Amino acid sequence: MSLKDQFGTDVLLTGWGHTKFGKLEGETLESLVVAAAGDAIRSSGLEPGQIDEIYVGNYNAGMVPLAFTSSLALQVSDDLANVPATRVENACASGSGAFQQGVKALLAGTARNVLVIGAEKMTAAGADVVGAALLSAGYESAGHPSSTGFTGLFAEVARAYEDRYGPVSDVLGSIAAKNHHNGMANPYAHMHRDFGAEFCRTVSEKNPMVDAPLRRTDCSPVSDGAAALVLSAGRAPSAATAPVRLAGFGHANDFLPAAKRDPLEFAGSRAAWGRALEMAGVRLEDLDLAEVHDCFTIAELIMYEVMGLAERGKGAVAVEDGSVFRGGRLPVNLSGGLKAKGHPVGATGVSQHVVAAMQLSGTAGEMQLEGARRAAVHNMGGLAIANYVSVLEAV
Repeated sequence: MSLKDQFGTDVLLTGWGHTKFGKLEGETLESLVVAAAGDAIRSSGLEPGQIDEIYVGNYNAGMVPLAFTSSLALQVSDDLANVPATRVENACASGSGAFQQGVKALLAGTARNVLVIGAEKMTAAGADVVGAALLSAGYESAGHPSSTGFTGLFAEVARAYEDRYGPVSDVLGSIAAKNHHNGMANPYAHMHRDFGAEFCRTVSEKNPMVDAPLRRTDCSPVSDGAAALVLSAGRAPSAATAPVRLAGFGHANDFLPAAKRDPLEFAGSRAAWGRALEMAGVRLEDLDLAEVHDCFTIAELIMYEVMGLAERGKGAVAVEDGSVFRGGRLPVNLSGGLKAKGHPVGATGVSQHVVAAMQLSGTAGEMQLEGARRAAVHNMGGLAIANYVSVLEAV
């Protein structure tokens, strides 16, 4: 059983575009949207007038003055005039939220070609504005000052993990080093620095403790950037590359109040993984790679356990035995992940789908995993509150 079997529609990623991520001083939110969306439409082989609907993933929360961003995509071409466009916001999972809304438009039969965009401009805002914007995704923290922002919330998770299972400092350093090494092969990545495990494990002047046990290298950077893709109900004959099929997807939201959640369970992520794999009719061992939401290294560690690569409390084993490295059982974040690629909030989920599609179409360049045929994407908003998983496969 696959998505096509269940719904009778073959949902394909037929084109994509991706800007550089980083501190992009010469770019605006509009210019990023236009660049990524234009590239996605061109690579799909479609004309702008063939786009039936647009979904834009954009968090914002005050980081740029313009909060009404859905029609920015129409700046790509006058032929997009009057195309329905909707902004989707679900915290750090806004991009995947936009992706799944596009999928559902195809499944409903109301569109045949959908443009999905994820974009964020963060670095032009002051640190206090960015911190307040990100903390507005926290039920208890919204509206309150904080010197560590969302780092403090994930540091609490890391301390809870240590209390329950033992020290994590070294394995978190290894995860950071892995992703920085992978990011060296990604031309879109915010950070091109192969720090090495020793540097990432060690507190120093260049790698200070932000909120114990999380060091600077355990935290994803504040970034600008955009990514876009075209979803089609069937092949696009003039596309620049082979299409990639959506085999299954899952979405699950958890409770906002911390008192109603086990901080280490990530129950919504587990539910989303289960739904996506079941719809695709595959098991974890059928995947060749995964792009997961490593906003902080502790999140990636827990995700190993959530997806079933390791038992609860033993996520370190997946690092120690090489499972999550290139050449391992399930390479994770070959793009560098949020840790090295960057985390322009609304862009992240779409970016993850784009880099996975590049792998499956054999167009990932130096990032390419030879023989990649099936991939999973995991994106979450807040502290595992809004959770999305997609299973993609080569056609």
